[in-house]
Amino acid sequence: MSARLEVEAITCEYPGQVAVRDLGFDVEPGSLVCLLGPSGCGKTTVLRAIAGFHPLSTGEIRIDHKVVSASGFSLAPEQRRVGMVFQEHALFPHMTAGQNVAAGLRRLPAAERGRLVEEFLDKVGLAGFGSRYPHELSGGQQQRIALARALAPRPALLLMDEPFSSLDLDLREKLGIEVHDLLKREGITSVLVTHDQYDAFALADFVGVMHGGRIVQWDTPYRLYHEPQTRFVADFVGDGVFVDGRIRDLNSVQTELGVVRGRSAREFLNDAEVDVLIRPDDIVPSDEPTLRATVVRKAFKGAEILYTLRLSSGAEVLSLFPSHDDHAVGDTVGVRLNAEHLVVFPK
Repeated sequence: MSARLEVEAITCEYPGQVAVRDLGFDVEPGSLVCLLGPSGCGKTTVLRAIAGFHPLSTGEIRIDHKVVSASGFSLAPEQRRVGMVFQEHALFPHMTAGQNVAAGLRRLPAAERGRLVEEFLDKVGLAGFGSRYPHELSGGQQQRIALARALAPRPALLLMDEPFSSLDLDLREKLGIEVHDLLKREGITSVLVTHDQYDAFALADFVGVMHGGRIVQWDTPYRLYHEPQTRFVADFVGDGVFVDGRIRDLNSVQTELGVVRGRSAREFLNDAEVDVLIRPDDIVPSDEPTLRATVVRKAFKGAEILYTLRLSSGAEVLSLFPSHDDHAVGDTVGVRLNAEHLVVFPK
């Protein structure tokens, strides 16, 4: 049965350092959420605290309304019904895949243990692989075994620490989809920590962007990308550049690219100078362009090409073109502004 997770105003410390400060979030049963941020922001410490491996200085952690961590108190990890999946898989090399999956099922009768091993090998797409040793498996197969081992005891909560970072991009995307579908199918409440935006956006219902031991924005992937609340989130999430702007009225800003409309200008005085976030999908190719720009860099991405374009002022912006619109560095291209979200910050 999936669990509700409540993390309330927790602080975690190491000698001489506060790693997590007054951090909180809730996870509804069956939801999959992600803590996203750069190395050193405290996200793994939060995961360790939820698992019971790191004490709290202040705050509480509750699983299904039961306090499992507080200042001066920590329920033993094995009593929390929490499963863990690690970056490096952490499989036992001397055990077969089946024995690894059975590692958390020792208290069950042999027949029931064997049935669950086969069931979860099948769930992760590795039926028939139970007799193989970890060194006989690919990286993706090892990660599937690690997932099966974490899920077999039927935890109330699954924690995943950078589970796909050691895999190549194609495999990471494929396995990420499989894991997402499996967790949703099983209805397991899950918390993922990662520095990779693709993993966060592909898997999570909600994402908490962390910076300096705090969550600076807790939101859907869509809103994090299109409506970042701080300059750090705007810089960290997705591609984009800031261009000069001047407030025209409550809902619009004049830029070199044209007028950008939305609601984020309401806190600024008219005629104030601001920085306006422009995403690559805000500038599109046009047969009847309002702007012309020079290609200074290009990055082929399969279905799309990401161009760096220099405007007449010398400012550079990013733009996504369909991949059949193949232009050389130095070419002049026609574009127009197609921004549907206004994101501005003080200059």
